[in-house]
Amino acid sequence: MTNEVVPSQSASSEWQAKQVYVLAAVCLLIGLAVGYLFRGSRSPASPAPAAMRAAANPGAATGAPMSQGGMGSQPPTLDQMKQMADKKAEPLLAKLKDDPRNADLLVQVGNIYFATHQFKEAAEYLAKSLDVNPKNIPVRTELASCLYYAGDVDGALQQLTRATTDDPKDANSLFNLGMIRLQGKKDTQGALSAWAQLLKSNPNLEPAKKAQVEKLMAEVRQHPVN
Repeated sequence: MTNEVVPSQSASSEWQAKQVYVLAAVCLLIGLAVGYLFRGSRSPASPAPAAMRAAANPGAATGAPMSQGGMGSQPPTLDQMKQMADKKAEPLLAKLKDDPRNADLLVQVGNIYFATHQFKEAAEYLAKSLDVNPKNIPVRTELASCLYYAGDVDGALQQLTRATTDDPKDANSLFNLGMIRLQGKKDTQGALSAWAQLLKSNPNLEPAKKAQVEKLMAEVRQHPVN
């Protein structure tokens, strides 16, 4: 973030905890920016969104307080989440030493870091997977989301432009292209154009999903982002 006030040491833990919640809120509110609406076309190697949120906050699914590592009811800090991700990724990273171009393993590692809000690390592994399998549209769309959450709006849009070039009908990448144009660039018309292409190129879209996109478009037309 720009012009960020560095917290004092005594306030650091509280600030990090709040930041974790803010990141989670971003994922849900502007959401759908990681393909939640069209989860059916996600990569088979990618965990379901609910699993991602559960990994980031194991107590969230049940409302139970978190007790890992003696943290009690306190949410994990970003550093603690990074440690959790590193630990979970260890066996996969060991396999990658012997098979560094295993696209599926790279995606699995990327998903672990994505789930714990380590977006730069997640982007690194997803990008390596795409070096091996550049036509994997769901992984490219997920990479775009990582870049967006890491603050690289232009990079995210470049990845989604590539995804929609490779597959002009992909619902996830078109939906996310609209979301990031809207949220990252305040480009109302660009967002509406992407969603219009989504609806036009997917005439058999499930009615509930179609209704959600149409509702979002109506709201954006009524309240353009400035």
